[in-house]
Amino acid sequence: MNPTRPIRFFHRGAVVEIADAAPTRTVLQWLREDRHCTGTKEGCAEGDCGACTVVLGELGADGALQLKPVNACIQFLPTLDGKALFTVEDLAAPDGTLHPAQQAMVDCHGSQCGFCTPGFVMSLWAGHEKHAAAGTVPTRQQLADELSGNLCRCTGYRPILDAGQKLHAAAVPPQLERGPVEAALKTLAAAPPLHYETPAGRFHAPRTLDELAALRAARPEARVLAGSTDVGLWVTKQFRALPELIYVGEVAELRRIDVGDTQITLGAGASLEAAWSALAAEWPALRDVWLRFASLPVRQAGTMGGNVANGSPIGDSAPVLIALGATIVLRQGARVRRLALEDFYVDYMKNRLEAGEFVQALEVPRRGGRRQQLRVYKISKRFDCDISAVCAALAIELDGERVAAVRLAFGGMAGIVKRAAAAEAALVGQAWTEAALVAAQAALATDFTPLTDLRASAAYRLQVSQNLLRRFWMETRPVDPLPEAAVTVWARGATA
Repeated sequence: MNPTRPIRFFHRGAVVEIADAAPTRTVLQWLREDRHCTGTKEGCAEGDCGACTVVLGELGADGALQLKPVNACIQFLPTLDGKALFTVEDLAAPDGTLHPAQQAMVDCHGSQCGFCTPGFVMSLWAGHEKHAAAGTVPTRQQLADELSGNLCRCTGYRPILDAGQKLHAAAVPPQLERGPVEAALKTLAAAPPLHYETPAGRFHAPRTLDELAALRAARPEARVLAGSTDVGLWVTKQFRALPELIYVGEVAELRRIDVGDTQITLGAGASLEAAWSALAAEWPALRDVWLRFASLPVRQAGTMGGNVANGSPIGDSAPVLIALGATIVLRQGARVRRLALEDFYVDYMKNRLEAGEFVQALEVPRRGGRRQQLRVYKISKRFDCDISAVCAALAIELDGERVAAVRLAFGGMAGIVKRAAAAEAALVGQAWTEAALVAAQAALATDFTPLTDLRASAAYRLQVSQNLLRRFWMETRPVDPLPEAAVTVWARGATA
């Protein structure tokens, strides 16, 4: 293991070194309290409202700078090592001239109290840099998707979306001078992997899969950290002490997504945005749940492997992957083993991970020549950026009018995400008719005993699940299925 060294990253035109901050100090705390960059605000401290949105810059495989908005309130400071950090203070010119994204907000009256405005501006800036570099102009729906992680409580979204459209309609070229940033990041990349230690704790960031496996086996008591979209809340909301962290975000092998002839392999460190994009390319029906899974900043930071390992019964990744027949790949030292994902979960927040073991990948069978139809339905109180009360991932294969195979996976209906075994048994081998549907709906009552909580009552969850099964039948029945235009809110082609 390399000796401890400072955290180094690019900020405000120079490389910053930090050697004395606690490993769980958040980027937001450092910005406001240490750096006195107070444009970035704290709203919820849980990655939900977007008032703290900043933009991170990293070098892609081609050596070019890639930008992504993230929530500063739940990102730990050592995860900035080797990256560039941009905040609202970076946007205006030295003479005070506003950035075009800021000026558009002024011109369109996109701010009232102003608390959320810096976060909106950073999301607009990141989106503008991406679209301007690619020569594309986003639709209004695309702008809404890109701003899904930014909540406004007084202005309303119409003038903010107007500002986004005004910005892009003006054909403003990219404003960021990328050369100096890319040069600084290339210099930072030459440093050894980060091992950072203070009296408050230790932080390790191995860069290869073998290094991670050895470190995890040697330190099984350490907490594995990926996107910090869940673990970050343990600190900001539960005030838990995390004395040792092993960060997987620097392991390039874990970020890989391989699309093979028979399966898609999602590295456990691949971002949620990249993983959902790969799955939706294979199953277009996943676009709705992809764009409604948390927000863009959360999807850019969080990982699908972390979402699955977390094991929340209301996590939306697991139902989809289980419905698709996914396998989870686990690594412990040199040993690699595989489990059907549905067998990975034991009980509420309990799984089959052994000491020193971690999630390496998820393997998802491709459609191939199968006649599989897939639908995923997310029920939540808020349409965007909300946690599911029920998530139903339903897959069926028909042989003519007969059900040849079916996988019905539900989140929010039990202490774990699980399949509806009785409902599946009621369907397999039967004609896909309303009579078979009614039998499967009745069987759902024996598959699950849902809980009542703040999101929904047990009776509501059961009724909704039965209703979703009916909707699934209406969309996939052999005779007169509902057309796509009748069942999706997204404009065709309006991906984020």
